[in-house]
Parts: sequence; structure tokens; C-alpha cells
Amino acid sequence: MNMEKALLDPASVFRCPEDVFGEKSLTREQKIEILRRWEYDARELEVAEEENMGGGPPDMLDQVLSVLHQLDADRDTEHSPPTKQGGQ
Repeated sequence: MNMEKALLDPASVFRCPEDVFGEKSLTREQKIEILRRWEYDARELEVAEEENMGGGPPDMLDQVLSVLHQLDADRDTEHSPPTKQGGQ
């Protein structure tokens, strides 16, 4: 598995967020890092949909958040700016 590619575009390496969870070659921290990127991408798509610029892949945000919860990953508010993408 190409870790660099997974971090840049998780959907190009994994079919769904649950596949990240099940990947035995990744540490918990790597899984969380990949899923955080996927979460950001999913939030970007939601913003595009809001602004009528849709046409992307199906919404994965709920699935990503579910897997992050399974990994006991805390919400990353420290690195989240106040944006539509989920920052505070």
C-alpha cells in the first residue's frame, strides 16, 4: 500500500472508510491520519454541494466519522480553522 498516496487521496487507495479500519499494515495513528484527510475531503464536497457545485462521489462523511469513532479518535479542533468544513 502506498501511504503517501493514501494520505493525499484516500478514496484512490481504499474503497470505503471501513477498509482503512481493517488495514492491518497501518498503525492506529496512520489510520486516523488517513481518515482525517478523508473527513476533510468529504466536508469539502458538502460545501461544494451547498454552493451547487456538486457532482462528486457519494457522501462519505458519516462513514468516516463512524470509523474515527471506532478508533476512539478525538475531534481535531486544534488544527481546524473556523470554516464550513467543520471548524469552530
